[in-house]
Amino acid sequence: MAEDGQVVRLQVANSRPGDSGHGIARVSQKTLSELGIQEGQAIEIIGKRHTTALAIAPYPEDEGLNIIRLDGLQRVNAGVGSSDYVEVKKAELRPATRVVLAPAQKNLRLQGSGDALKRTFYRRPLMAGDVISTSVHSPNSIDPRLPDEIRGLLNIPAYGLQEIRLVVVSTQPRGIVQVTGDTEVELRPQFEEPKEARRADVTYDDIGGLGNTVDQVREMVELPLRHPELFQRLGIDPPKGVLLYGPPGTGKTLLARAVANETEARFFHIAGPEIMGRHYGESEQRLRQVFQEAQQEAPSIIFIDEIDSIAPKREEVTGEVERRIVAQLLTLMDGLEPRQNIVVIGATNRREAIDEALRRPGRFDREIVIGVPDETGRREVLAIHTRGMPCSEDVDLDEIARTTYGFVGADLSALAREAAMDSLRRILPKVNLKDGIPGEVLENLRVSRADFMNAMKRVQPSALREIMIQVPNVTWDDIGGVEEARTRLREGVELPLKSPQSFQRLGIRPAKGFLLFGPPGTGKTLLAKAVAREAQANFVATKSSDLLSKWYGESEQQVSRLFSRARQVAPTVIFIDEIDSLAPVRGGGLGEPAVTERVVNTILAEMDGLEELQGVVVMAATNRPNLVDPALLRPGRFDELIYVAVPDAKGRRHILGIHTKGMPRADDVNLDTLAERTNRFTGADLEDLTRRAGLLALRESLETDRVTMAHFEKALRETRPSVTPEMEREYEDMVRTLKQEGPQRTSIGFLPVRQAAE
Repeated sequence: MAEDGQVVRLQVANSRPGDSGHGIARVSQKTLSELGIQEGQAIEIIGKRHTTALAIAPYPEDEGLNIIRLDGLQRVNAGVGSSDYVEVKKAELRPATRVVLAPAQKNLRLQGSGDALKRTFYRRPLMAGDVISTSVHSPNSIDPRLPDEIRGLLNIPAYGLQEIRLVVVSTQPRGIVQVTGDTEVELRPQFEEPKEARRADVTYDDIGGLGNTVDQVREMVELPLRHPELFQRLGIDPPKGVLLYGPPGTGKTLLARAVANETEARFFHIAGPEIMGRHYGESEQRLRQVFQEAQQEAPSIIFIDEIDSIAPKREEVTGEVERRIVAQLLTLMDGLEPRQNIVVIGATNRREAIDEALRRPGRFDREIVIGVPDETGRREVLAIHTRGMPCSEDVDLDEIARTTYGFVGADLSALAREAAMDSLRRILPKVNLKDGIPGEVLENLRVSRADFMNAMKRVQPSALREIMIQVPNVTWDDIGGVEEARTRLREGVELPLKSPQSFQRLGIRPAKGFLLFGPPGTGKTLLAKAVAREAQANFVATKSSDLLSKWYGESEQQVSRLFSRARQVAPTVIFIDEIDSLAPVRGGGLGEPAVTERVVNTILAEMDGLEELQGVVVMAATNRPNLVDPALLRPGRFDELIYVAVPDAKGRRHILGIHTKGMPRADDVNLDTLAERTNRFTGADLEDLTRRAGLLALRESLETDRVTMAHFEKALRETRPSVTPEMEREYEDMVRTLKQEGPQRTSIGFLPVRQAAE
């Protein structure tokens, strides 16, 4: 039996994003029995200050550990950080007669009564001075193992659409109170300064999708600031600087702010334009001033955002000001005493543009990549951005995370915002904004799966906005007569992107490239469109005019930029149409400035160079494979050479069925007969035949509502196959040559370089 007033000492650990903002603390069953309480009862948490929470069962992996999992707000409320120790005891809970709340942010104004908040915080333990959140779980994300009583508490409608953070200004009576049906809840419209200065705007709970990156940053920044005695005991100097780099929107600035809040360090933000002065020496003076203030108010974090703008490579800039600023920054970072409790964090998405003198130990000791999140990371970020969003039961965040390839945190935030705006558009016609929005309308407002699907059509990955096209609306059902090519593409492109673990299990690598070749009009480009649609990957289509430039060296840069962006937002399908114009045989251009030769070399290096193509598939199409450089046609570059042949009778019947699907045909139209009579017709020829038959029907009468066999007979007399027997034989010889002898041997269409030049 637990003694009255029993106190247990526990170590603080971070909670998962799904628990954030709900006022719950996870402790072991042993701790619950020691405190003499049951799951769902209130506990008092004592750190540098006192706070409260509902105690619930631990995660399965935590059972038996002496830890307490708290979210970022609770850690701020208790005045502790992760790995610190707190004392926990049973709370003396009293019903609240009155609770006064106010916005926790200075720039936020709220209007309305406290009735909605009363429902949100019903039976939640509160304490004056605490920062609390209006966050709710979506119905499909609540832990099913929790008791029904607690599950009900975590699924109370939120205040409006978004998560809002409030500060508990005062309670009556004082101490730990519980909101009941008789409690009067007052909402003040503006921020009110709490008695103890605390920051709770950004914590580790607001960051998702970074995996162990947060642990690396904490190790480099939080440990030296909170526990400098560890480094003194080891006799080593703590790190002075950390450089965060990665694509825009991945959370570099947010991570720096979260670290500053969690370490209770002063945060000094430096933006490039702010320190630039027009007078000689003014910029360096402003920089020195920031470092001096940081030294006086240590522990401090100096955060330099977009550091490449104020510390570029000195040999590449023409301005004297930039060189002096770089020199001043080097001097200041070298002048930091090891035990001053100051850490400099730099953030950039152009690491290669920073002066190399900064990128050495003693200045920026470690460079940490903040990459594009994977599927698990995207699920975490979506959970954070939908934390305060009333989602319908059909919203499946796992499904959205699977289909948002290449999305960074900022993109997912925009996606959630667009989905919420879609739900607002549904109710706006039903309300008169002048009269205000009725409470029942707000309560019934829900964001549905359809809202997210519509939002995904408008939001694209930010890293690909310059080069990405809309995913084609072509499925495998829209393509006929190319069964073998379709099967090989599904195996080669869809399978590695959708289940890479199968290839890892067998110890083989998936194909890097696919070259589709065959006569014109057989459906090569259409196949690429269907692959992009069915593989659910980012689709980047390019052509020679996009990549070739009149400026020396720029064409190769364009190719490298294309591949680097595709790597960032993998899985990606790069499609190059008419590749023979971009990568012709080298050595054959007389008098040409060898632009295409340099482009070929760059493509070869990108596809099979030192840098691995992870999750990037290159597809190309051509009807003249004899002109493509032979070095591209070997395994490791274009592994699969897929011949898209002229369709046979069965394939032609399938294609005719696709093109006449929406056509009102007369009963005498026999597609089997048409398929037999259209020998050597390609898909494009058959589409033209169908179109001509429809035009002939319209020519007879604009009011006609059906196409007869006579119209098809007449259209057949006006059309001809675009592939001649000679062309067909030549392509068959090319296929034999590619399969048996390789592209370097002399054959029809494959000539040695010297002979081609002659």
